[in-house]
Amino acid sequence: MLHTDLLAQGAVAAAALPQAADAAPTASTPQLVIAAVAGIAVIIVLIVWLKMHPFLALVLGSGVLAVTAGIGLTDTFTSFSAGLGSTVAGVGVLIALGAIIGKLLIDSGGADRIVDTILDRTPAKRLPWAMALIAFVVGIPLFFEVGVVLLIPVVMIVARRMRTNPVLVGIPALAGLSALHGLVPPHPGPLLAIEALGADLGITLGLGLLVAVPTVIVAGPLLAVPLTRWVRLAPPVSILGMSDDAGLPNATAGLRKPTFGMSVLVVLLPVLLMLARSVVEIAGATETGYGTVLEFLGEPLVALLLTALFALFAFGTAVGRTRQQLGDLVGSSFAPIAGILLIVGAGGGFKQTLVDSGVGEVIASGIADAGITPLLAGWLVAALIRIATGSATVATITAAGIMAPLATGLEPTHAALLVLAIGAGSVFLSHVNDAGFWLVKEYFGMTVGQTFKTWTLMESVLSVVALLVVLLLGAVV
Repeated sequence: MLHTDLLAQGAVAAAALPQAADAAPTASTPQLVIAAVAGIAVIIVLIVWLKMHPFLALVLGSGVLAVTAGIGLTDTFTSFSAGLGSTVAGVGVLIALGAIIGKLLIDSGGADRIVDTILDRTPAKRLPWAMALIAFVVGIPLFFEVGVVLLIPVVMIVARRMRTNPVLVGIPALAGLSALHGLVPPHPGPLLAIEALGADLGITLGLGLLVAVPTVIVAGPLLAVPLTRWVRLAPPVSILGMSDDAGLPNATAGLRKPTFGMSVLVVLLPVLLMLARSVVEIAGATETGYGTVLEFLGEPLVALLLTALFALFAFGTAVGRTRQQLGDLVGSSFAPIAGILLIVGAGGGFKQTLVDSGVGEVIASGIADAGITPLLAGWLVAALIRIATGSATVATITAAGIMAPLATGLEPTHAALLVLAIGAGSVFLSHVNDAGFWLVKEYFGMTVGQTFKTWTLMESVLSVVALLVVLLLGAVV
């Protein structure tokens, strides 16, 4: 039933779409397909072989796509500029607010408080599950790379204290971080896909958490057990050259640590606000007094802004920081996300070029005619680009642009599931062209072969399990 319904909706959407922009050419279908292939191929070649920054690769790929599709030279970057602007306006502010919350969480010791509290109350046999839980909670507001840097030293300390293979506790933590990175806003990939596909953020957030829970369980604690047999690592004796726990950097000297409850509240506050908004909208109670308030508070920008302001109090003045220190801390949170914002913006420009040139409509119509359900098609496109480029963000951006015409005719829940299917595909088969592959390899001190047997396998299992859960949800909602 799901397959038939989604194909019908997708076919209607593809047929009903108007020509996107005045700059759209009257090119033939073969020319538009060649344009899409050429644009994506340029991006892949520039990133993989020439090691060009994804921002520049996306700009050049958009130009090649536009020219090949027959758009005039003077209008080559018109759609790109419009897409970049709208994407940064819609997604960039949310990423910046998320960066503020994450920076405050880390530097205040709030993240440490969550980790320490959970570990202190967990029996040794349950520590892999505890690490997955920690990664799941802490990973909500943190970018993947930040989460890895934060949690891997903790993983090594736990493995050292347990005198066990670090894979046993490391894989669950990595699974939690990776699942949140690919499936749950306010991470950049899901946010960009939501923007491109016109999905509802609250619904996507709720379904994303629903998909992430069983996915992390299977790809984390359960998968870690056989992986420890296949890759036998000795308990760590040092952490990147630091011989003891005291060697870890301490950014909270002289400050009071926030409580566990306060730390968790800051992490979950935007999630709760956005979910409450979705519940009110689904229940049709937006016209009531409380419904109007919850709808406003659950607006993504409002929810993250309120959380950032609350975090300034909870992780700032409440623990002894001065206003000047808080200002400096907020300012320092923006530098690490500059590259992410540029890539996300350029991705939005590439997506808009796909749409305005007519390429997206042609590909969407082809998918509908081929009898492939949009959920599976979105996963396949994202997975192929992920394998080729090594970038989950580029995979999400490109797949969302290609699938955007099909999303127009989908129900809100199915549009959200399409976002999640693309997100699942974007983490598939991480290998040597992915920076995360080398980050994990170096932290764990593994060989390339061992990294393939652990990290790469975990990412692939996580991607496939997430897809299966998405397809299951699509069949019942």
